[in-house]
Amino acid sequence: MTRSDPLISPATLQGNEPSGQLRLTRLICRDFRNHADLDLSLTRRFVALVGENGAGKTNLLEAVSLFSPGRGLRRADFAGMARSGGPGSFAVSMTLASDGDEHRIGTGYEPAGFIARAARLCRIDGASVPSPIAFSEFMRVVWLTPDLDGLFRGPAGERRRFLDRLVLAVDAAHGARVGALERALRSRNRLLDERPDDGRWLDAIERELAELGVAVALARRETAERLDRLIAEGRDDAQPFPWAGVRLEGDLDDLVAVWPAIEAEDRYRQALRQGRARDRAAGRTLNGPQTTDLVVRHGPKDVPAATASTGEQKALLIGLVLAHARLVRAMCGIAPVILLDEVAAHLDPRRRAGLFEALEALPGQVWMTGADPALFAELEGRADVIRVAEGQIVGG
Repeated sequence: MTRSDPLISPATLQGNEPSGQLRLTRLICRDFRNHADLDLSLTRRFVALVGENGAGKTNLLEAVSLFSPGRGLRRADFAGMARSGGPGSFAVSMTLASDGDEHRIGTGYEPAGFIARAARLCRIDGASVPSPIAFSEFMRVVWLTPDLDGLFRGPAGERRRFLDRLVLAVDAAHGARVGALERALRSRNRLLDERPDDGRWLDAIERELAELGVAVALARRETAERLDRLIAEGRDDAQPFPWAGVRLEGDLDDLVAVWPAIEAEDRYRQALRQGRARDRAAGRTLNGPQTTDLVVRHGPKDVPAATASTGEQKALLIGLVLAHARLVRAMCGIAPVILLDEVAAHLDPRRRAGLFEALEALPGQVWMTGADPALFAELEGRADVIRVAEGQIVGG
């Protein structure tokens, strides 16, 4: 792959608008994690990866997740994804089938050499594209991993990261805005520490920070409000996965809920200017989108999600992710690929059956992992059940 080729629009390559029916029919991994040379063909909408812990099941989910903006479901450094003992590079590619058409998309990593810097590489149908944002024209990905089990009781930063992932699935440019916002915040904090009397530069960085902050807050607000509305319209207290109420809490979130964007920017910029001394003493910017919290309630019980039992929180989180998958389809016209890592093993039989029923109602392809093939017995004849051992496919 080369990095110098101009962007080729996926929409141009595709030739028409996606209908939302999409399936991965082949996944190839070269020197990715513990998979030296894997070539996996798929025939069904459900994919169940089974095997012992450490076999490489989650690594395959991570490989699929790389076709969304960002660093995948583990948020790992790309150099760390390369196989130990390998050349230091890796490549992942897949074939997508949609409405009778096939497209090949690929991504990979090349370490630094004598001339070139380390780089992530992306291709669509043989043409190089500058970033994984281009993949969003072809596919969207949502996921649920065990790392999210403590989401509702954990720090606000984890919920904010989860919120941004929800937004990113419907707005591929959101990650770039959040990245620019974080850089602007670091610049302001450094300027306050080193040159607190430099009003001209502080005014400039706060103007940029206000524009970025309001843009991020508005994108989060739109996604949260749409998700809350979608859940409310289809809520059913009898379902095995309780419906959730979601809202955002934060000073800038309150501003954008009341004022037009330009007015919200002006007010936030004024607040930044007035808070310089306080923020310098604190060593960080104390108000803005970096303090937003995603507030979730257990709908049927009308209690904060954090106060629900561990089992109720797990069920609530699954319901939230399934609702988000429906929202992605509604907003983007593409049914997302759903990645569920070790989810079925922690559900009782009723909820496991309810999960499969809910997934059956969604049009997107579903990838699941589990140690015991019996977890997926109800999907017999409907799923590609694939055994993974020591980075290899040993059965299917």
